[in-house]
Amino acid sequence: MAFLAACALAALLLPTGARSQSAPGVTADKITVGQTIAMSGPFGDIARELLKGSQAYFNVLNRTGGIHGRQVELVSKDDGYITARALDNAKQFIDSQSVFCLFSNFGTPTNEAILPLAESSGTPLFASFTGALSLRSKDLKSTMNIRASYADEAEHLVKQLHTLGVRKIAVVYQNNTLGQEILQGVSDSLGKRGIKPVWTGAIEPDSSNAEAMAAKAMGAKPEVLILGIAGKSTIEVIKAVKGANAGIQLYALSILATPANLRALGKLGRGVVVSQVVPLPTSPTMSLAREYRAAMTEAGHTDFTHLSFEGYINGRILAEGLKRAGRNLTRPGFISALHTLQRYDAGGLMVSFGRGAASSSSFVELTMIDSDGKLIK
Repeated sequence: MAFLAACALAALLLPTGARSQSAPGVTADKITVGQTIAMSGPFGDIARELLKGSQAYFNVLNRTGGIHGRQVELVSKDDGYITARALDNAKQFIDSQSVFCLFSNFGTPTNEAILPLAESSGTPLFASFTGALSLRSKDLKSTMNIRASYADEAEHLVKQLHTLGVRKIAVVYQNNTLGQEILQGVSDSLGKRGIKPVWTGAIEPDSSNAEAMAAKAMGAKPEVLILGIAGKSTIEVIKAVKGANAGIQLYALSILATPANLRALGKLGRGVVVSQVVPLPTSPTMSLAREYRAAMTEAGHTDFTHLSFEGYINGRILAEGLKRAGRNLTRPGFISALHTLQRYDAGGLMVSFGRGAASSSSFVELTMIDSDGKLIK
C-alpha cells in the first residue's frame, strides 16, 4: 500500500507534459512535428515557399485552439538538400523521440534515404515533398502522401500533347534521382501510346552542360521539349534552349515554377506550360484557396503561390488526421484515422487515403506562364 502511494506521489511530482505523454512528441498541451527541409542550397526558394504555407496554417490552427487543446509546433531543420544531413536530422528527431511524425520533408533523394528509418521506427512520414514512386509502395505502413506523383504529372502532360497530335517529344532531365524519376514517368506515358522520345539528355545540377544539352536537344528537331528539372538550373537550361530555338514549346512539371525562377526568367518564361498538383491559389471561388490567402495575409505574406498553397494544404490535412485520432493520440491511431479520410473534401480539393502509401490526391492541372511571369490557367 505504501509502495502504491509512493508511485502516485511520484507521478504527481512529474511535469504535466511527462504525465500525459501518450506518444513521442505529444504532451498535455503540445504536439511537435519534425521536418528536414532544404532552406539553403540549390532548392532553397522552393523549400522556403513550402514552409511559409505550412507555418501560416499552423499559426491559424493554434490561435483557434489547436488539436483537442494542444498546440502544434513545427520544428524545421535545414539540410541544404544534402542527403547525409537530411538523414542525420531525421535520426536526431527519431532517436530523441521529440517529434510525433516527420512532416513535409523535402526532396526525392533525401526522403528515399529517410524512408527505411521512418518505417522501421513506426514514425509517420507524412506529406513528403516528392512525387517519387519509391515512396508510394502499398507495402509501406507509416508513409502517407498527399501530392500526386511525378508519374501522374507526366501522364497529364503527355496525354495533353498526344491529344494535340504532338509526337516528336524530347526530354531534358536533372542528373539525379528526381530527374530520372521524371524521365521514367514521361517514357512510360509515351510508351503506352506507342511513342518513344526523339531525344533524352541529362543536365548536371550545376547547369555546367546546359548549352551542350540544349544544342543536342534542338538537333533532334522535337516539336516539344519536356523539362524534368528544378531549382536554379531551370533558368540556365531555358536560356540555352531558347537561344538555340526561340520558338520551341516547353512543358515542365510543378517543381519548375518557383517564384524566384519566374522572376529570373522574365520574358523567357512566357508560354512555358507547367503542370500543378494543387489548385490555383488565387481562385476566387474555392473556399480552400480563400482560407489559404487569409492565413498568408495574417502571417504578413503578400505573394500567393502554388508552393506555399501546397504547404498550407499539407498542414490542414495533417490537422484533420490528428483531430480524428482523438485526445489519446498515438501513431497507429493517427494512421488509422487518416484511412477514414475517403473522398474528403478539404474545401474544394478531394483527398482519399486507404491505399497504402499511394498519393491521397490525384489532382493535376496545366498552367502557363504569361507575359508578366505569372501562372495562369
